[in-house]
Amino acid sequence: MPQVWSAPVRFVECDQQGIVFNAHYLVWADEAVNTWWAELGVPWAELDARGVEYVVVASALEWRSSARWGDTVDVDADLERLGRTSATVRFAIRVGERECCVVRTTYVCTVDGRSAPWPDDVRARLTGG
Repeated sequence: MPQVWSAPVRFVECDQQGIVFNAHYLVWADEAVNTWWAELGVPWAELDARGVEYVVVASALEWRSSARWGDTVDVDADLERLGRTSATVRFAIRVGERECCVVRTTYVCTVDGRSAPWPDDVRARLTGG
């Protein structure tokens, strides 16, 4: 699973317990997915110009350990499942080799606000074909 995004944990991202507040893991996954799409050769602006969007329909988080202020988080992203209109991406958020959280997000391809099959060229990029 390739690392696609990295950032230092900011003080503002931590709660009174001194650990990263849970919602920030979703923010980091969102930052990573934009980089992931661009690295696949499918930047958001290109899809948007074609009237194609991907929207979140579900996200699930599983915590393993906490990230803290001063840590640097690395986010790995990998396609876990590709359907006709959906794609599930697994994000492993870690500090060094220590996995902190796994986020699984399912995106649905839309055209004009309605679910639509992934365009053939996008599907080919997603599958490495």
